[in-house]
Amino acid sequence: MPVGNLLSGPTAPRARLRELLAAPGTLVAPGAYDALSARLVEQAGFDVVYMTGFGTTASLVGRPDVGLLTGTEMVDNARRIVAAVDVPVIADADTGYGNALNVVRTVQLHEQAGVAGIHLEDQVLPKKCGHMSGKAVIGVEEMVGKIRAAVAARHDPDFLLIARTDAAAVEGIDAALDRARAYAAAGADVLFVEAPTSEDDIERVAVELRDTAPLVFNWAEGGRTPPLSLDRIHELGYSLVLYPIGTLLAATAGIRAFLQTLHRDGTPAAALPDLPTFDGFTELIGLPEIHELEHRFRA
Repeated sequence: MPVGNLLSGPTAPRARLRELLAAPGTLVAPGAYDALSARLVEQAGFDVVYMTGFGTTASLVGRPDVGLLTGTEMVDNARRIVAAVDVPVIADADTGYGNALNVVRTVQLHEQAGVAGIHLEDQVLPKKCGHMSGKAVIGVEEMVGKIRAAVAARHDPDFLLIARTDAAAVEGIDAALDRARAYAAAGADVLFVEAPTSEDDIERVAVELRDTAPLVFNWAEGGRTPPLSLDRIHELGYSLVLYPIGTLLAATAGIRAFLQTLHRDGTPAAALPDLPTFDGFTELIGLPEIHELEHRFRA
């Protein structure tokens, strides 16, 4: 069956995500910034798609990830991605877009969109990308209240709540670890300590927290966290690794190279051998399925 079949739906994607996290090994979640990139992630054989907030902002408004998008815009993108694939989707839900009451609505909207899980962070609104400078975090008690609100708001107990702390860059790694423990006690299913800047800190996060809850490692391409091998990440005990913006960077490089050729030559002819064919691309995005459905339902 083709990925994202129009008449199919993901089979219990939230339960499936929890099964994948509980399985041996480290679950790999490449980032997708739109429905097409999500389909490509699934077609490449990955079991889960991560909707990147950085990539969503870049693709929708062509700007950096500094809190410019609203919760509605983020959920709309998540809904389109979920509809395009049959694997579970984890979405970046930023800060929840306000206080604990806003978090309630954020959780409910993501559940309605079919998302399997979200992560919520403890930055001050408007937030910044976790690998940018100039971040600020809210108080621990406020974030604990937001997590408790998220737990209470979900209707499906399998909906995964990932608590992210950005405190390492602001208050130090000790404070980030303390916050992560508090967030787990408030009901978070998975812990995400963002942007440790040394392998020692990465190892310390793993050693001190891996028995508390499953852990996320954010392998941000070009970011502040050292780029460990997947074997090392697994050895340390991280359950989920995100590769958030590689697809966005690859698309940017490809589009730029194509446009340089077009600008130089006046036609795209020299670039075409390196691109998918027209027929190949329409097959990739499901045209054979459309033809099959047209035939099936023809009057």
